[in-house]
Amino acid sequence: MINMELPHHHGEGKKTAVLQMQLSRVKRFQTVAEVFRQLGDTTRIRIFWLLCHCEECVVNISAMMEMSSPAVSYHLRPLRTSGLIISRREGKEVYYRAANTPEAQLLHQMIEQVMEVTCPEHTQESAPLKAAEYQDEPVETVREIHDRLLENLDRKITIEELSRQYHMNPTTLKMTFKSVYGTSLAAHMKEHRMERAARLLRETDMSIAEIARAVGYDSQSRFAAAFKGVFQVLPREYRRNIGGA
Repeated sequence: MINMELPHHHGEGKKTAVLQMQLSRVKRFQTVAEVFRQLGDTTRIRIFWLLCHCEECVVNISAMMEMSSPAVSYHLRPLRTSGLIISRREGKEVYYRAANTPEAQLLHQMIEQVMEVTCPEHTQESAPLKAAEYQDEPVETVREIHDRLLENLDRKITIEELSRQYHMNPTTLKMTFKSVYGTSLAAHMKEHRMERAARLLRETDMSIAEIARAVGYDSQSRFAAAFKGVFQVLPREYRRNIGGA
């Protein structure tokens, strides 16, 4: 039950009732407090920020942080438990990176915005990376990724693979790609694949199966369905219509 009887009345009873209702949901605030508690340590914030930009093993994190591996592991555990970072095993090595979640992405943005507001750059010595340069960096990386993908349309390269190779958080990669090219990475590359497939259908005698492989499809049926989704006809019909034109 929400108690709307406040000591002082200022004519905003409806707004007060809404605020009191939200305040009564203590568990929500506890969840938020727990997330912020994980970042209540300078070292932990630095590690989290680092893992928002790259995927690394404990040894490399230790070297960059100038800390011992046990000390780094101590801070990684609560970050992982809270869901802010995730890990994967490759052989005997374990790699860590920021989780691909709205919460982790929001905290990353908050950390950088707070640093920008409270620690303005006065000299190059105190801030070797200027804000504009930092913002341009992921854009240039995404353009490089875009060019690489166009050169390898016959391969299916995953977001996770690109994230590891270019040391970019998957969420940042996807968001930056969409801001630069106006659509998602998957949709953009599908469009390029179908355009190349159409050109191969028009200009070569390659079989449908060969064309499917040339644009990154192992399954001819999946390729045909994707092609029809763009051109409204199956590849064989497209070639026949072009030939009869």
